[in-house]
Amino acid sequence: MTSILSRLLGAKPGPGMHAPERKTGFPMLAFHHPGRGLFGEASGVALVRAGFHRNPVVHRCVRLIAEAAANVPLALTVDGAEVADHALERLLERPNPRESGIALLDGVFTQLLLFGNAYLHLISDEEGPREIHALRPDRVRVVPGADGWPRGYEYSLGPARSLIAVEPDGLQPILHLRLADPLDDHQGYAPLSAAQVPLEMHEAASRWNKALLDNSARPSGALVYASPENLTDLQFDRLKAELEQAFSGQSNAGRPILLEGGLDWKPLALTPKDMDFQEARNGAAREIALAFGVPPLLLGLPGDNTYSNYAEANRAFWRQTIVPLVRRVSGAMAQWLQPAYAARITLLPDLDQIEAIAEDRTALWKRVSEASFLTDEEKRGALGYGTAAKPRSARRNGRP
Repeated sequence: MTSILSRLLGAKPGPGMHAPERKTGFPMLAFHHPGRGLFGEASGVALVRAGFHRNPVVHRCVRLIAEAAANVPLALTVDGAEVADHALERLLERPNPRESGIALLDGVFTQLLLFGNAYLHLISDEEGPREIHALRPDRVRVVPGADGWPRGYEYSLGPARSLIAVEPDGLQPILHLRLADPLDDHQGYAPLSAAQVPLEMHEAASRWNKALLDNSARPSGALVYASPENLTDLQFDRLKAELEQAFSGQSNAGRPILLEGGLDWKPLALTPKDMDFQEARNGAAREIALAFGVPPLLLGLPGDNTYSNYAEANRAFWRQTIVPLVRRVSGAMAQWLQPAYAARITLLPDLDQIEAIAEDRTALWKRVSEASFLTDEEKRGALGYGTAAKPRSARRNGRP
């Protein structure tokens, strides 16, 4: 193969042309500064776009938690007794004309994981609550009063602003759900914000691998010119252009290069084997999963992927992540809606209908059923049930 370098180094000026100036050699020092983070803010829309929209690990963690939590059945009790066909049950099944109850809760859990905050807006009339809508957290601003407690919530949609006032007592129009932040009185802290550093590492490793593939899967390097005479400007520019056109990119992958005229190739960057980018990506993915409370096995990350380990990881996922999150949200919603009903209401996850923890519930049922010193009502309470459901004839004459 004819060497492009021999043509470049042997080029002579044509008739009427002046010899190009030669580069003067000077000592050169290279300084490297750590790059800035990919995401400039600890929370907000930019971080959500970088994480949930572009990162598969974050997206899968959020979808796993939100879909599982939204589909957990909720058990309603009124004055400690289970009831059927209650107005609150109908409201939660169809909170507004556009969404089902599962769709609404799916959005609430997603917002909590990504923003650390979720807002529910209640529309009611003289007869009680009628609709529940979820508001985007990035459009809601807490307006504190003189005493530091929120006196309202400002909702913005483009240039329009509207203030939803908060009353001292009674049924409130806004339920603010938030994950605790010890350094903020009004806003929560999202798991996505806690995973910002491993998210940046995962993003940087992915971009590096993509750039490496685009550059024919070769790390960066330098051509060292060992001749005592430096290259001219014309030779330097032509050499750079020829190398970029003939030896860079996917279409030129594997093409051999013939070096002549005292040129030698010196790699400047560590090889993928030395830096072990794949393991770095896996480590960052595990840290992201840790921040969200998702066992890495459920994401298909390398590890002890046996059936027994997977089953135990799934049970731990439900016990430590899903059930506490559902209890938190359902309990807050029951307290929020309590002023609309005369009787005491509770909303709790129906653990007996969750297949993932069926073994745990079976063991608990066995222990409670064998406790001969407990009455039937005490056994129901130990299992998380209220008193026995009232007959339908008894419920017709009174308000549930």
